[in-house]
Amino acid sequence: MLNNYSSEDKILLAVDCIIFGFDENELKILLIKRDFEPEKGKLSLIGGFLKRSENLDDAANRILLTLTGIQNIYMEQLYTFSKVDRDPGERTLSTSYYALINIKEHNEDLNQQFSAQWYGIDEAPALIFDHGEMVDKAIKRLRRRAISKPIGFELLPEKFTMKQLQKLYEAILAEKQDKRNFINKINSLKVLIKLDEKDMTSSRKGSYLYQFDKEKYDDKVRNGFTFKI
Repeated sequence: MLNNYSSEDKILLAVDCIIFGFDENELKILLIKRDFEPEKGKLSLIGGFLKRSENLDDAANRILLTLTGIQNIYMEQLYTFSKVDRDPGERTLSTSYYALINIKEHNEDLNQQFSAQWYGIDEAPALIFDHGEMVDKAIKRLRRRAISKPIGFELLPEKFTMKQLQKLYEAILAEKQDKRNFINKINSLKVLIKLDEKDMTSSRKGSYLYQFDKEKYDDKVRNGFTFKI
């Protein structure tokens, strides 16, 4: 038979998820302690293995839900890692995804029900296998996406101040933004709704709250608009 696969090598396919969060000051990643060998007890990305009945997206969503309780979030396939010796336990390829969540919306459940913990990007300890390389690639992809698509809003609460938005972009891009230039740039995109509400925690005068207008953004894209920070 021409289509006889019995003589071919059988290789495991893992799915590893780099989950980014933002706490109004710092960009963070979500890590867990690995509960099986090899490297049991060491810090790892959220991961698991592809099942026969799944495609990769299905596997990534199942793994996130099982290990963190998180679902229905922004997620994007990143890269496939295939070094022969990347996993000492078995010949394993890994397709990585990165995801974006608002920490405040999920943090309580993560802390109470699961062993996952947040670590600052600049403070994260060494990870197993090639997971550190996965994180590096994900950060670079996130930075490229954030200046060309409005994915950064996934890391913010539904209502946010201009200061929170600026801090987010400073955390993602790892560089300070001039306040006036940043505000002018954001306002020129015309994809925010300025609310009548104010955040009164930052000052006596308060700061106006904004929302991302996805419907308006999608309409502008259909007419040739390009998001650029």
